[in-house]
Amino acid sequence: MTLLALGQLRRRPAAFAGLAVALFLLLATTTLFGSLFATEATAPTARRAPVAGPGLRVIAGAFGEIAVLVAFFVVVNAIGFALRRQHRELALLRTIAATPRQVRRLVRVQIVLTALAVAAPGALAGVYAAHGLLGALQRRGMAAPALDVPVTPLPALVALAITLAVGLAASAVAVRRISRIAPAAALTATTTEQGRTGPPRLVAGVAALAGGGLLLRLSATRPPDELDKAGQAALLGSLVLLVAVGLTGPLAARALVAVLGAPLRALLPGTGWLADANLRGHARRLTSAVVPVALLVGLSATMTIMTRTAERAAGPTGAASATDVWLRQAELALLTCFAAVSTINTVVAVTGERRREFALLRLVGATRRQLLRMLTAEALLTTAVGVLLGATVAALATAAFSAAATGSAMPSVPAATCGAIVAGAAALTVPGILGSGLRAIRGPAAELVGGGRD
Repeated sequence: MTLLALGQLRRRPAAFAGLAVALFLLLATTTLFGSLFATEATAPTARRAPVAGPGLRVIAGAFGEIAVLVAFFVVVNAIGFALRRQHRELALLRTIAATPRQVRRLVRVQIVLTALAVAAPGALAGVYAAHGLLGALQRRGMAAPALDVPVTPLPALVALAITLAVGLAASAVAVRRISRIAPAAALTATTTEQGRTGPPRLVAGVAALAGGGLLLRLSATRPPDELDKAGQAALLGSLVLLVAVGLTGPLAARALVAVLGAPLRALLPGTGWLADANLRGHARRLTSAVVPVALLVGLSATMTIMTRTAERAAGPTGAASATDVWLRQAELALLTCFAAVSTINTVVAVTGERRREFALLRLVGATRRQLLRMLTAEALLTTAVGVLLGATVAALATAAFSAAATGSAMPSVPAATCGAIVAGAAALTVPGILGSGLRAIRGPAAELVGGGRD
């Protein structure tokens, strides 16, 4: 299995590039916060001093918890696309008597090898970031000046163990479908999309919606002197709601495209109609592209609006200090980084795997210019759906936090910053889809339809 996995990694490095980046970020982040935790935990009592803010261990624990949850979300997505790029090969293995257990073992070996490949650079990046973040915290009085990051491999080893655990857990989710269906059906499934959202997925989606609602209720009912707890509950609630969006996405995304696509079909009767039909006809593919955009917009907008609302609630009392605001901005930068990587990985993978589809359209008379117009319409619709879903989650989460902070469900919304978030999501999504599309429509159409190139 190791030799077969190595062969797949060497033959398809691009298929695992997004996964490698996601695992690298997870490993670097967990090394970063593990190093900060070790900094305070191993420091002699003489080096510790009273500081402003919650302290290194609390910061490392809170940030690390959210980072691992978001990273799991991103890694699951990346593994799913790595598998989709080799779906046909895995299906062929099933047809030549490979058992489901062997397929799952092959995927696990691929995850382990990819994680080991990024272990050293990820650990180094995490330690370097820990030194930088510790210095920033010390300059703001949030860490004792005498503290220093300890020279120990333990945080990196723990981070590697967490990365492997997340990767293997995510692979179990991603490989479930192809490893359980019959061999002939597995080969057929490489060219078709399952049309319906299964009952287990819908039940999980409803459960996630309920869980997110409970977390937001918990946030809204916190007293004003527990804003940190209200903020953490609201942020976790938004993340759980975004998981629910991913689970129930095919239904919601198809409905939104039907509404948003109507003016597009009227303005562009040809390419607009085709773009709308493509998105609605491939709801799962649409959801794969929409969810990272919703994650980026939802988390970024939630953190931004919560920060502004906390500042308004503080008013002249100064309850929200500059250090609190800085911590929220640092957490926002971290979460945005994960969400941006997921968005780029997804839109590139989703568009790149449509080469045969584009080649078939060219064989029936579509020009490259028409295909690019169709992709532009699809990119705009995809961005709009993702922004709407993310904005809805952000609105619910920040309303709950505002109720706790100010007694009103109307949060303070920095319009310019939120506009920049939407523009950033569009800047990642639209060029990513068009750039991948330009690459995907290159080459002879007949050869691509025949499977001569991938």
